[in-house]
Amino acid sequence: MTTIRKFAAAAATAMTLGSAASAADIVEIASGDERFSTLVAAVSAAGLVETLQSAGPFTVYAPVNDAFAALPEGTVETLLKPENKGQLTDVLLYHVDDRKLTAEMIPNGSNYFKPVLASERLCITKGSSGVSIADGTGESANVVIANIEADNGVIHVIDKVLLPGTRPACH
Repeated sequence: MTTIRKFAAAAATAMTLGSAASAADIVEIASGDERFSTLVAAVSAAGLVETLQSAGPFTVYAPVNDAFAALPEGTVETLLKPENKGQLTDVLLYHVDDRKLTAEMIPNGSNYFKPVLASERLCITKGSSGVSIADGTGESANVVIANIEADNGVIHVIDKVLLPGTRPACH
């Protein structure tokens, strides 16, 4: 994990240099928050920095470092290897919607949403206890902080890394 933290720090520094005069995009917000250092490292390793700094709009379901740490041992390190860039990119694009969806825009109940990884679906459930997102493993992440506004979209902080797989049951 030390290597990941060093990589994340270097990536965050590189991504924010020269952009201080502009307003905060999704990458800048994540880079400025230590809770997302693993996510920032992964986005950089996958070559998605420029994509997530573009005009968007995007909704990013952003896992915190603890969510990455909860994956089976060695998973993050394996995904960050150059030979696994395609798999890492798929996992990350599973966390991105190409629309700006604030929590208020998510309808009550359970509904399928199409992430940028077009071959997959997420089941997002909104109810009195908040918003949860079921992934391809059948497990759910909880939105722990909603509606972090960025110039090019919105970030919802989640407590689990979403993994593609079988289409989640949604109704």
